[in-house]
Amino acid sequence: MARYRARWATGAVLTAVLATALTGCSDDSTPSAPASKAASALESAGAEATAAMSSIAAQASEAIASATAAAGRKLDEVKNGIDAKDDVRLGTPATAADGRTTVEVTAKNTADSAKSFAVQVVFKDSGGKLIDTVVVTVSDVAAGTSRTATARSTHKLSGEVKTEVRRALRY
Repeated sequence: MARYRARWATGAVLTAVLATALTGCSDDSTPSAPASKAASALESAGAEATAAMSSIAAQASEAIASATAAAGRKLDEVKNGIDAKDDVRLGTPATAADGRTTVEVTAKNTADSAKSFAVQVVFKDSGGKLIDTVVVTVSDVAAGTSRTATARSTHKLSGEVKTEVRRALRY
């Protein structure tokens, strides 16, 4: 008799558990109100995250556009500058202790008197997308010699970073 009571009690507990689990599910298999609210919350959080990422991407694009414009203005300020892009070489990009990317800029003065160089260096990601730009000055390079300076990104850059000379003026 005790055996039957134990089976009956087990059956009653299982029935109660199943009834609790099924409560909230409608007959047409649509989600219950709590599940629907959870799904809506997840969807809302996803939409907010997407909006935040779009905002960050827009701000980054604006920052790059602003840096590019500033570099252009700085180079436009150079008086009597001569295109010297072929006289400038870049070293291998490296990450400095502060997390910013640096690259050595070497300017060779082929003129017959001391000159300075204004060099716009662009930083690109592995896909070739522009991620930063700066202008570095290599000052007082004696005739027939080379001198170096260091270009430093304006912020921390991640991943593989490539650099190139966008413009270079000797003056």
